[in-house]
Amino acid sequence: MRLHLDKPGIRALGVAESFRQGQRRSVLAGVVMRSDCVVDGMGFGRTRVGGDDATDSIARLYRRLARNDINLVMVSGAILSLYNIVDVDRLSEKTKLPVVCLTYRETSGIEGAIRLHFPEKAEEKLLAYRKLGKRTGVRLRTGKRVFVRSAGLESRDAGRVLDAFTLQGSVPEPVRVARLLARAAAAR
Repeated sequence: MRLHLDKPGIRALGVAESFRQGQRRSVLAGVVMRSDCVVDGMGFGRTRVGGDDATDSIARLYRRLARNDINLVMVSGAILSLYNIVDVDRLSEKTKLPVVCLTYRETSGIEGAIRLHFPEKAEEKLLAYRKLGKRTGVRLRTGKRVFVRSAGLESRDAGRVLDAFTLQGSVPEPVRVARLLARAAAAR
């Protein structure tokens, strides 16, 4: 896997999710966007709220797009749909693309919440959570700071690619548009 950051027109698949309280499934939205911020495709998927299928669901969404021109995957968060944990390394292996999962604020972790909400499966979920490892803080050219977990590229390159897709604030455009789509689809 090699991401050519200097190549004009790299494409990112931005993925975000949304669900309403009481729903058992979350809507995944994926937006293919070129680095000049032109939307070049989109798709939808589902993942279980509180489940363990986020990684497979994102990989399925990617496969259903049937695109061979996507250069990387950006996911809004590594923990979706109430503790449905994305295995960043496995997602990179399944898609054969670099993956960047990003969050927007520092936290002390979610181990206590996992134990509280999943007493029967706590150890399994905690193992998946710990496998994520530490997040790396990245300062964007907008001045905002984000936190990334990545596979298939170095943190330095993750920062460069996030800068290429972030026009303002801290949310890269493919993820921002995917969030809008996921929210609209979940509200139906």
